[in-house]
Amino acid sequence: MLTNNKIINLISKLGVFVLAVGLITGCSQQENQKSADLVYVNWAEGIAYTNLAKVVLEDKMGYEVEITSADVGPAYTAIAQGDADAFMETWLPVLHRNYYNQFQDDIVDLGPVYEGTQSGLVVPEYVPVDSINQLNDYVDQFDREITGIDAGAGIMQTTDSLITDVYNLDYELITSSGPAMTSALQRAIEDEDWIVVTGWKPHWKFGRFDLKFLQQDEDKVVWETGNIHIMGRQNLAQEKPQLAEFLSNMHLTDAELADLMVAINQSDEDNEAVARQWMQENQDVIEEWIPADAQQAEM
Repeated sequence: MLTNNKIINLISKLGVFVLAVGLITGCSQQENQKSADLVYVNWAEGIAYTNLAKVVLEDKMGYEVEITSADVGPAYTAIAQGDADAFMETWLPVLHRNYYNQFQDDIVDLGPVYEGTQSGLVVPEYVPVDSINQLNDYVDQFDREITGIDAGAGIMQTTDSLITDVYNLDYELITSSGPAMTSALQRAIEDEDWIVVTGWKPHWKFGRFDLKFLQQDEDKVVWETGNIHIMGRQNLAQEKPQLAEFLSNMHLTDAELADLMVAINQSDEDNEAVARQWMQENQDVIEEWIPADAQQAEM
């Protein structure tokens, strides 16, 4: 039979055990909140500011961050299913309209990271073609090809529609990748060959080469200006409020993003190292992104 003293000791030990479990659980929850899984597309601007987000979260906010490159479709699927915290590159209102309409009930818009995007078909300045409706007059010079990027990209979908449905172009859209497209562009410019590519701003190629967007007919407008948004998974703000606030605060001007992209493109160091250097040189920019309570003591 338990005496009063034994009962008191048992209750005390049970209390200590419950407290210990609570502390462990609390620390585990905090550790979970101090992690971030970010998905981006292998495009110049996404590479640049996603690596920047990683180093800021790690160096300034104590997070463990994993960044993963993926095609657009799988990236949306990852956050819609809760397998990642955020997709860093949603182009609205045009390029990713179909993806956004498909997944909008399962994701949360955290706001624009960049404003003033432009998309379309791009040629070097020395090419004497100024509008899309002129392309069929020069099919031989362009080898009947438009050099594109990865197949799932929104710009590829709109370009395919432009070729077949809008302008009836006698061209084939060539699937490649962002880096492969810029490599083909560079080779063509070095030889002063004719080339037309799928292009967009922001991108470092506009700071490095003399390029121009081909004009659209007023009654055949396919691309519009827009913004790049960060999309989060459902419940991100409830489960990781600091991360959600940081991503909502994150914003780069055209000049800032261009500077970061050129730095990464021209450096022999890895992207994270260049992003960290840029962060150190632009403390006034990144300090505005960090939530006020981000410096709380860690467990």
